[in-house]
This record gives sequence, structure tokens and C-alpha cells, in this order.
Amino acid sequence: MNAPEFRLERVKTERAQRSFKAFVKQAWPILEPTAEFVDGLHIEAICSHLQAVTEGRIAHLIINVPPGHAKSLLTAVFWPAWVWIHHPQSRWLFSSNRADLATRDSLKCRRLIESDWYQSRWGHRFQLRGDQNQKQRFENDRTGCRIVVPMSAGTGERGDYVVVDDPHCVDQAESDTQRTAAVEWWNGSMSTRLNNPSQGHMIVIQQRLHEADLTGDLLLRGGYEHLCLPAEFEPERRCSTSIGWTDPRTTEGELLWPQRINQATLDNYKTTLGSYRYAGQYQQRPAPADGGMLKRYWWGFWQPKGAKLPPVAVRLRDGSIEQRKAVELPSTFEQTIQSWDMAFKDSKNSDFVVGQVHAAKGADRYLLDQVRGRMDFPETLMAVRRLTAKHPNAVVKLVEDKANGPAVIQSLRREIGGLIEVNPEGGKISRAAAASGQLESGNWYLPHPQLFAWVEAFIGECAAFPAAANDDQVDAWTQGAKRLLPHRSPVQRQVIPPRSSYGLGERGWMA
Repeated sequence: MNAPEFRLERVKTERAQRSFKAFVKQAWPILEPTAEFVDGLHIEAICSHLQAVTEGRIAHLIINVPPGHAKSLLTAVFWPAWVWIHHPQSRWLFSSNRADLATRDSLKCRRLIESDWYQSRWGHRFQLRGDQNQKQRFENDRTGCRIVVPMSAGTGERGDYVVVDDPHCVDQAESDTQRTAAVEWWNGSMSTRLNNPSQGHMIVIQQRLHEADLTGDLLLRGGYEHLCLPAEFEPERRCSTSIGWTDPRTTEGELLWPQRINQATLDNYKTTLGSYRYAGQYQQRPAPADGGMLKRYWWGFWQPKGAKLPPVAVRLRDGSIEQRKAVELPSTFEQTIQSWDMAFKDSKNSDFVVGQVHAAKGADRYLLDQVRGRMDFPETLMAVRRLTAKHPNAVVKLVEDKANGPAVIQSLRREIGGLIEVNPEGGKISRAAAASGQLESGNWYLPHPQLFAWVEAFIGECAAFPAAANDDQVDAWTQGAKRLLPHRSPVQRQVIPPRSSYGLGERGWMA
């Protein structure tokens, strides 16, 4: 090597030491000799945030990025190899829902460190130990280590960096049991595995699969920086982080990595994956923007006679905004019912209890009222009493035969008439599918959002179903919708509470 070439190599080596992104570009041919390095804004973003973690500017980090965007190579292979240049004593724990993939990345990382390219530049800083040089575990002579930890079991190991790459299996994302197990494993086991909790780092990198996946749980708990990178840009969800990074895209639909994954490819994924899986895996949104089975823009709105409330702004499928006028609530109905979804536990920390009042007139259906909260058993009984007193014409009261439902019926049967145990047929999804036809045809009306604060959350839960963190409101609604048969019954006169009792507020709703 002549002098100019030597000086150039020294400059490149220095750049790779200082910049994780530069290291990735130079190291790429070592692991991917037949695949050209193709830069992208997501690579810049991920590298910048991982370097910020290394430098202590970020403590804990969540990265949501579509599949096929080199996330595992960047996080599980290149990153620990780069950090060991500066901190060979650092210890790493890696996990994934696929143990074979975690092992694959461990082998790649070791192969990179053992390469002539890496050794000629930084081999003098540390060496791998021969007595601890395995597929899932290797150590260096400066006490650093990289260990694969199975998600199926706990670990006695500790690390300075605790990383999980894809904590959920795509095929099991809708399984409450599997999803909850992964969340509890991270929060209950891995969260205690830092050598120094005040200085260690926890990193979650995944595609979104459900509102209650690990990302969703951790965002509710707080304490994590969130880098969210949808495949197609959505201006209203533009990501900005504490290190000064902001998604540079400006046009709606602008692609994340057009050099590798173009619009035709994404359109094909939309067809093959379906709207739910595409929204989660590629848009990092566990439900389509306009809703899945229960679209946001399908709902109509009602208002009391003479209320003269303003139109509700509703975003349609093509992105345009419709100013939807609320219809006046009829003074009489052909059917009026209550529908209850009870909690599983007898405590205030249990799931939500939901009670709704539904009414029908002709082909139209109205959600008149709702109560929802975490209630213990006595509070649940009181909620049924209060809703019954407020809506005395709701003679039929449906209570699903699960959780506290049978006990509630037993306790109130001699006090309140019309309590009926309901054994739902089919699963939650099939029940929602059966009710979606009436909704799509424009026959379901909710209270104007200014009447009740819960309307926005109800629409959001329905739109996210079945990937929502909760589905108690959907369950109560589908149960009542099924009962409201299209045949005509003797006319009931619905007692409408005075207009003042609707609690007109200042909050609006944008779908």
C-alpha cells in the first residue's frame, strides 16, 4: 500500500470509529459481498439514534420500522461490533421471538469481528476468547460479551445493553396469551437484567402488530425514546425525537426506502397482507388509518331535537374531509335495550365494565348512552341500577355469560327485570363482521361528540379492532347490534334526558 492509499485508509478508519453510519457503510461488504449498500433515510435515522444511545444521550429506545429494512443487521450485528471499538468491556443481551434468527445475528457479528478488515483496524483493542466462542455466546479478553437469551426462559445474565429484535411472532399477534407473555417477559424478567439500571440501555426494535404489543405497552409506561418509521409518510404522524431528528419527508405517501422498496411493491403487500397487517408491519400503526372492519367514516351522529350542534368533521377514505351533519334523535323507538360487557376480576384493577343503551327505529340504530370504567363488583351493580333508572324503557338488558355477568344477574334478578344471559356465538371477529353491514350502510348513529367525551374513544377502539388494546366497547356494541333485529316491534316511547344532562362540552372529534 503506497502512502496516499495508507493515508486514505487511516482517514476512513477514523471516520468509521467516530460515526456508526460510516462504520456500517464500510463494513457492509464484509457481511453482504453480493448486495450493494443502498442508503436510506431510515438507515441514517437508526444509526443516529443507536449512536446517541452509545453516547448516553438516549437511555432507552424503541424503533418501529418495516420488515426488510436491515433493522437486524444494524442493531444486532453492526452496532455491538462498533461499540466494542470504544467500549470492549460492554456486555450485551439479545433476544428475539425466533431463536434461530437471534443465533444467526450472533454468528454474523462474530464473523464481522473476526474478519481481516476489522482485525487490521481494531484487533489490537481486544481479542475474542477461544474458551467462550460459541454460536449464542462469545466473550472478549476485556470482559465484554454478547449473549443470546431465549424468550422462553429467564436468565441469570446481566448486560449493559439489553436488546430485543421482534419480540412478537407475526402469526401470533392476535393471540392475547402469546402477546401478553412477551410483554410480561420483557417487563418482568429482562427489565431487571441491566448491570447498572441508571446507566444501562434497553432497546426494542420491531414492526407494530397490535396496540397492546410490547411497543404499545412501553409507550404507555413511558421512559423510552420512540423512533417510528412508516413505509409511507403520514404528515399527521411525523416523528420527531429528543436528539433533534425529524422525519425529513414532506409529502403524504412519500416512501421510506424507494431505492429498494417502491410503490408497486408496497401495493402488492397491501393486497397480500390485508389492511390490518400492512398497517401494522409497514405503517407502524396497528390498525388502518380509516379503520379495519369498522371504518371511522361509517358512523353517523345524532343530536337532541333543537340542539343545532355544528357538523362533525369526518375524514373519508380518499383523505377528504366531510362536514357531517348530525340527525335529530327520534322521540320514539321500536326497540330499546341495554348491552353489558362485564369485567373478569372483582377489583378496581380489572378490565373495563361497559354498559350501553341501544335503540332502533326502522332500519336505523342509535347508541344512546354508555358507561365505562374499572369497577369492582358493588360498583358494577350500582352502574346497572343507574343506567336502568336513566333509561327505563330499555326493558331488555343483555349480559354476556362470562366474567362477573352471571353473578351480576343473580344479585339483581329480583330487583331489576329483563336481565338476560347471552351466550355469544362465534368469536369476537365474527360478531363484529355480522354487525358491520348495518354500520357500513349508514344505519348506525352515535351521539354528537360534543355530547359525550367517550364518543372519540369508542370510535377509535372500533377502528382499531381487532388490534386494539381493549375491545370491551366493541363487545358490548356487537352484542346489542345482534339483538336489534330488523322486524318491527310495538312502538316504545323513549324518555330522552333533558338537553342539559348531555353535558355539552368544548371537545370535538376529527376522524
